[in-house]
Amino acid sequence: MQKIIVLLLAVTISYNTANAQAIDSTFQKDLNEIILQSTRTSRTIKNTPTRVETIDGEELDEKNNMRPANVSMLLHESTGLQVQQTSATSGNPSIRVQGLDGRYTQLLKDGYPNFGNFASGLSIMEIPPLDLKQVEIIKGPASTLYGGGAIAGVVNFISKMPKEKFEGDFILNQSHIGQSNLGGYISEKNKKFGYSILGSVNIQKAYDVDNDEFSEIPKSNNFTIHPGIFYYPNASLTLMLSNSYTKGTNIGGDMHAIKGTPDPTHTYFEKNSTIRNTSTFELDKKFKNNTSIKLKQSLSVFDRHISIPDYNFSGISTNSFTDLSVVFSTQKHTMIGGLNIIFDKFKQENTNTQNTRSFTAGTYFQDTWDISDKVKIESGIRIDNVSYKNINYDKNQTFVLPRVSSLFKITDKISSRIGGGLGYKIPTVFTEQTEAMQYQHVLPLNNVDAEKSIGGTADINYRTNIYEDLSFSLNQLFFYTSINNPLILQSDNFGTYSFSNAAKHTISKGFETNLKFVFKDDLKLFVGYTYTNAKATYLPANQFLPLLPKHKLNLTMMYEKEDNFKLGLEGYFTDHQYLYNGYKTPSFWEFGFMAQKTFSKVSIFINFENFTDQRQSKYKSVANPPHDNPTFDDIWNHTEGFVVNGGIKIKL
Repeated sequence: MQKIIVLLLAVTISYNTANAQAIDSTFQKDLNEIILQSTRTSRTIKNTPTRVETIDGEELDEKNNMRPANVSMLLHESTGLQVQQTSATSGNPSIRVQGLDGRYTQLLKDGYPNFGNFASGLSIMEIPPLDLKQVEIIKGPASTLYGGGAIAGVVNFISKMPKEKFEGDFILNQSHIGQSNLGGYISEKNKKFGYSILGSVNIQKAYDVDNDEFSEIPKSNNFTIHPGIFYYPNASLTLMLSNSYTKGTNIGGDMHAIKGTPDPTHTYFEKNSTIRNTSTFELDKKFKNNTSIKLKQSLSVFDRHISIPDYNFSGISTNSFTDLSVVFSTQKHTMIGGLNIIFDKFKQENTNTQNTRSFTAGTYFQDTWDISDKVKIESGIRIDNVSYKNINYDKNQTFVLPRVSSLFKITDKISSRIGGGLGYKIPTVFTEQTEAMQYQHVLPLNNVDAEKSIGGTADINYRTNIYEDLSFSLNQLFFYTSINNPLILQSDNFGTYSFSNAAKHTISKGFETNLKFVFKDDLKLFVGYTYTNAKATYLPANQFLPLLPKHKLNLTMMYEKEDNFKLGLEGYFTDHQYLYNGYKTPSFWEFGFMAQKTFSKVSIFINFENFTDQRQSKYKSVANPPHDNPTFDDIWNHTEGFVVNGGIKIKL
């Protein structure tokens, strides 16, 4: 294994922009002015004790070439992150951080948590990247500011804000597997008013690469419109109101059924129809004494219908989020305190079997203490009172969540961040496993407790110039998370499924290594390696978590002449994985290449994704007989294989 890695390091090169930013920006002049929003203290990366990885606008623009419809590609190629496809027919994915199930990672859009529970399986499929300014990733517990669900970490998608100068971005993309994308974003700030508008249309034809008459990619269409207005009465006050509306449909399964020509043998399909509407309001007031007040309010409604032959599951998920915070600073302290109220309700249509409701009231306080130029400590505590109920039971729990992180600037070339804290996740029937089953035969929760966690991360950063034109950066991260009372799905002799709390822990531990070489700012080489040892200690035999590779290697090289052209070559190694049935999968490599040429405000791009055609059906068919009522294997590899896409981008 080591010899293979060494050999491929010599001949295969890639570039992963997300992890390039993970290397401590204390030593990167181009990152010193990036202001983090996820920490809510308006600090730059180099002065923030919490470890935050960022994917900025330039890197987002590159990943937009590969998958303009949604953000799945830019997360898939990040060290320590795994985009896990949960359904062979619908293509729904889930984000896993450091090996843990997707429900333990909180997805945010501009700090608003509107993507959980029933919506989680489709969330990253409905976030277009065109209007994003940056993506911020916190790995490990982030409970002080974000409360429940942030056990494994937080992924915060940050939107662009209007500027004094008009900004316009447009993209047209087409792939050889039948995907068409058209998107546009415009914004401008004019004296006391500003606006932004995002529009996106994505169409995908059903695609059957192995000719087994089942789709590897479902037929789908998706439309998003997201306008926002901004009002600036004076230099110290900003008001924002926006509304995002997304409507989508996808249908996968038997190609005859998808095309509307079923017969007694070709009948199986899975259809997902969704409507998501999210309204947000934000007030930001700054005072002269380094104090500011921010009020955030959102209301999200997610309507989803799942249909397969002789079965339907549908419902409406409603989420209300309110957060009032105050930030105030002294010479050596930046403090934030706030109140947070979250209401979440799921109402199943035609029956009340899975109806659930939760109400969370929380208060939090965090202090960032600049002890000196070389030592900074960030400590915080959050207290949440949560009530949740369904048709079987009603429970109230209070959680006290301390958290601490520190930054040590050891020398001009070496720094370190260490942090840890507690977390929790209230029970839900909406998990990766039940998503793959379309929630069939799943019993309502009955007297189960919230999952609780303790975890932490520690890293060390080093940067130096090897030669005058060659710089080298290293980030070495270690992580550990233990989850108590993990919620597990079990089946009985009657074919029904129910959740219960396991008596022992789920533990995830390991490390990430990120290396970056830059030659004359034009040639960049990135190497990222993730080792994850995650176990379900409650299992008697094979305790490895399913669909989790122990070893992952990311390799990328990018050669770029700014405002002229860029070329990128990438390769990824994925180690063996265990499926839910205990089967051990083969390991595999995948490779990609992209090119872009810029002519003033117009860019033309082409992307060859997975050009060695790595896919699961080369090992075994994903669909199992009988043809009219199939079962599907767990997804551990690509389903669609090689994809070539290209298009045009216009920046105004």
